[in-house]
Amino acid sequence: KTDFINFVSDQEWKSIEPVSSWFGPSSFLMSSMSALFQLSMWIRHCHGYLTENVGIPVWGSYAVFALATLFSGLILGLVSGALETDWL
Repeated sequence: KTDFINFVSDQEWKSIEPVSSWFGPSSFLMSSMSALFQLSMWIRHCHGYLTENVGIPVWGSYAVFALATLFSGLILGLVSGALETDWL
C-alpha cells in the first residue's frame, strides 16, 4: 500500500510509457483474446455438462469435441474454397 501511495505522490507514473493502442483493452487483438477465453470457458462448460449431466465418459466428450473440430474445419475449408473459386 505504501509503495502505491509513494508511486502516486512522487509522480513516478509520469516516467512510465503508456500502453500501445495495439494492446489496449478495446483493440482488435485484445477483443479477439477475450473471445478465445470466452470460447474456452464455453467448451469447459459443455464438457462438464456432457460428463456430469449426460453421463458421457471423459474420453467420449473429447471425441465429441474432436469430431466437432474436424467437421467445422471441413465446413470452413469448403466455404473458403467456394469463396475463392467465386472471387477468382
